[in-house]
Amino acid sequence: MRRLWDKGVPMNEAVLRFTVGDDHVLDDRLVEYDIRASIAHARMLSKQGYLTAAQFTALERALLEIGASHATGEWNVTLEEEDCHTAIENRLVEKLDDLGGRVHLGRSRNDQVLVALRLYLIDRVAEICGLAGQVAEALDSLAQRQGAKPLPGYTHMQRAMPSSVALWAGGFATEVRDSGQGVAASRRRLSVNPLGSAAGYGTPGLKLDREQTTEELGFDKVHDPVTAPQLSRGKAEADLAFQCTLLLQDLGRLAADLCLYNSQEFGFVRLPAAFTTGSSIMPQKRNPDVFELVRGHSGQAQGDLMAVLATTAKMTSGYHRDLQLIKAPLFRVLDRTEACCQVMVAALPAVEFDEEVCAMAVQGPIQATEEAYRLVVETGVSFREAYRTVAARLADEESRPT
Repeated sequence: MRRLWDKGVPMNEAVLRFTVGDDHVLDDRLVEYDIRASIAHARMLSKQGYLTAAQFTALERALLEIGASHATGEWNVTLEEEDCHTAIENRLVEKLDDLGGRVHLGRSRNDQVLVALRLYLIDRVAEICGLAGQVAEALDSLAQRQGAKPLPGYTHMQRAMPSSVALWAGGFATEVRDSGQGVAASRRRLSVNPLGSAAGYGTPGLKLDREQTTEELGFDKVHDPVTAPQLSRGKAEADLAFQCTLLLQDLGRLAADLCLYNSQEFGFVRLPAAFTTGSSIMPQKRNPDVFELVRGHSGQAQGDLMAVLATTAKMTSGYHRDLQLIKAPLFRVLDRTEACCQVMVAALPAVEFDEEVCAMAVQGPIQATEEAYRLVVETGVSFREAYRTVAARLADEESRPT
């Protein structure tokens, strides 16, 4: 095994483990994207005359075989290989000898990792947007099934005005869709092609066609000048992490409501038994663990976002090894978002509001604002006068002995 930068000097094992960290594990996600980018790069090299047609065909076939064997679990990136780029090139050289090393002409691991990461993130954006849409649809369906049921609306954790399941679910559906649109908007920074910028200063003496790889890989445009891609590191990642955090906050507030409404003190909602757990000591308990975890993930996502932002804070220009530390918190927030969306899509269809309990909760003083409006409409008094009239009546009723 030979690393891409290897110059034949043995590497200290402690240094290897420290510098690689979890990168070899995280990079298993990027293998298929590095394969795609490598094929596009090789095709461009062939068109520019740096590879023959036969050499490109052999490289493409070998790269596809390597990608297929990874997809079926025949191999994974190892600690000794450091990352997916070394793992793929080593297997390419095993298959094609010297030809396997020719694919690296005109690129560096710096642009190589960035192009694979951006392709991966573009796919994750599409997945998360789709899941956000499914959560919103599940809320729409809940509103259609149970929307007529009354529900108290709260401000300052106090009953404020009558609401309904339709208004409650509809509000969350609207905001989840809005957050999904925010996630989709993060694609703008991702869809610029860094391939060919190499280590951040281009490829002097080579004639590369970056427009060709941009078109083949589905990017919107070339990332120019060549110094810009490394300066952009962390921006698209933080943007996506931020948008995912906002989506998770929507889900966290939704989950918090369901936990509260499910409590015996409220009793507004019955949660599906399949999405609750029992107590090891109290036989009567059913716990809303799923929804508590969604609430918790929404808070921890903020930590992931800050970890992404902190990595590049006050970093000088050019590539730095600590940029690799962005991957772990970024992947965590993506995984959190996807998992929380999936469990909400599964759980919401079985959520049931108790109409009788909810109806009792919208009786009495909670009708005060509507009563004030009625006085304005029926008598023509100002709202402020109607407000004082209703407030005085309520105060009188509260002062009477029971």
